[in-house]
Amino acid sequence: MRSFISLLLAILLFGCSEEHSIVKNAGAVFGTTYGVIYFSETDHQESFIDIFEQINQSLSTYLPDSDISRINRGEQLAVDRHFIRVFNASRRIFEETGGVFDPTIGAVVNAWDFGPEGQIEALDSLKIKKLMSSVGLNKVQLKDDMIIKPDSTYLDFNAIAKGYAVDVIGEFLESKGVMNYLVEIGGEIRSRGMNKERNSTWLVGIDRPNFDGSQSIFSKVSLGEGSMATSGTYRKFKTDSSGNRYAHIIDTRSGYPSRTNILSVSVLAENCMAADAYATALQAMGIEKARQFLSDKPELSALMIIENEVGELETININRFPED
Repeated sequence: MRSFISLLLAILLFGCSEEHSIVKNAGAVFGTTYGVIYFSETDHQESFIDIFEQINQSLSTYLPDSDISRINRGEQLAVDRHFIRVFNASRRIFEETGGVFDPTIGAVVNAWDFGPEGQIEALDSLKIKKLMSSVGLNKVQLKDDMIIKPDSTYLDFNAIAKGYAVDVIGEFLESKGVMNYLVEIGGEIRSRGMNKERNSTWLVGIDRPNFDGSQSIFSKVSLGEGSMATSGTYRKFKTDSSGNRYAHIIDTRSGYPSRTNILSVSVLAENCMAADAYATALQAMGIEKARQFLSDKPELSALMIIENEVGELETININRFPED
């Protein structure tokens, strides 16, 4: 489950300024919550809801009549611009990460009871091997707005769709001339301009990994003009008979849940869709492979929170992540 990032109370508490008009919208979407703060003379919440409905209808595996659900059932239909943008970004990041980020792992995610379809009973290595034969975004093609894929391949963009939705809301605000805003959906964040109410950059908080479900702030980040997404394993995991924790993120090479001491990975990127996908990929890579991957991507920065051998929290800062 994606890690929720706590927006600081100083940002989210309702208030107003005599000099600027501040609008704050919030609600439920995509099985989580959203918040949008912006400076405008117009309240755009109805437009946000329309955008959320469009994206849900295109990309939600939890809606049986969505485009992606129909495609997964083998139906042929033309996909919309939301689907095309997410597919193309996913394909690029799939190739960059050598398949570590792979939206076709969805059937295996379901088999392990981490997805919308429900688990497979008596799951064993033979069943996993059969499921893995359909995994690989390179097996899927986009031609003339149509998805061509093997019947058994299951698409699931949940590891990138929230970040994409954040970007779409931000792009909408910019199209309306709003240049100072912060958008947050389930912890994925995009900001532009500044918080004019406080005459400062946008300040957000990264959650402390608490296994008991409670929320507290681990560190603060001055986001400025950028996007941040976090992938965490401490809210959704399985524990074996020896007490070992296994992440809900499935290893796309083996088909098994990742065993890792990485509790969360926060990524800063130019757009939130990319930050969302890279956070998932880095979580699955592990520490050393993540370091190596990011050494060739100076435009990305990451903060890992790990659990050391004695159960204490440590951080690993890669490419100058601006932690406070």
